[in-house]
Amino acid sequence: MSNHKGILLESGTNELEIVEFQVGTNKFGINVIKVKEIIQPITVTYIPHAHPNVEGIVQLRGEVLPVVDMAKVLGLQTNTRDEQEKYIVAEFNKQRVVFHVDNVTQIHRISWNQIEKPSDIYQGSSSHVIGVIKREDEMILLLDFERIIVDINPESGINVESVKKLGKRERSDKKIVIAEDSPLLRKLLHDTLNEAGYMNLEFFENGKDALEYLEGLVKVTSDIAEHVQMLVTDIEMPQMDGHHLTRKVKENPNLTKLPVLIFSSLITDDLRHKGDQVGAEDQISKPEIAELVLKIDKFIL
Repeated sequence: MSNHKGILLESGTNELEIVEFQVGTNKFGINVIKVKEIIQPITVTYIPHAHPNVEGIVQLRGEVLPVVDMAKVLGLQTNTRDEQEKYIVAEFNKQRVVFHVDNVTQIHRISWNQIEKPSDIYQGSSSHVIGVIKREDEMILLLDFERIIVDINPESGINVESVKKLGKRERSDKKIVIAEDSPLLRKLLHDTLNEAGYMNLEFFENGKDALEYLEGLVKVTSDIAEHVQMLVTDIEMPQMDGHHLTRKVKENPNLTKLPVLIFSSLITDDLRHKGDQVGAEDQISKPEIAELVLKIDKFIL
């Protein structure tokens, strides 16, 4: 599983592949793109006073990586762990981390529109679930791995101070549409972009809603620049992902001039070509919020 470049050859198809894994009796999913490899557990070195969800560290190919106990993260009882348990070695937000799970079962290829957003009623504000995939007689829960890591190490998240250093400028009349499914990140983006002087923001929790909004605007007038000056989008979102959204915008003659910035934890050298293929003006890796502000400045000031 070391090379995923060929998995979804065409960009913007609104599909993804997920690795299904188990913790206890529950089934969860992680985007294949985040997975570097799956290995058998190796010797863990305990770290005193580490976060309770961190088992310790391992050395893998000369690199020292933290091991996160997913049973503790999810508050689940697991059976006595056995020979089926696995380490999922993942990479996102420019960092590598190992997730300790009870079993890795299979890979599914699905469309983002098959993933339902979990209801606030049953997930609560502290949930790590960002999507529910219904398959025959079972459900697979898609987890917010970025949030799991930020909960352990808040320093790895978006840094508002880095934006304050840029200073406020007169940016408030420029309108930015933002597609981001994480409530936590929507608030952080709202606060940090306001701090930078961008006050005119329109948020959507998936690409489908953002696209419908933009398409509605160009029915009134063909010049999208009169209404919106920038689209910022995440990649992983239920209903419609950011690559598909970007592709749809660039294929629409009335929207094609709208600059699109992809702001995602999945921006790596291996995956940058996907954003290029769908026509994004630029791509910034989370959590580099200061860089995002500078890129917005470049395109719309």
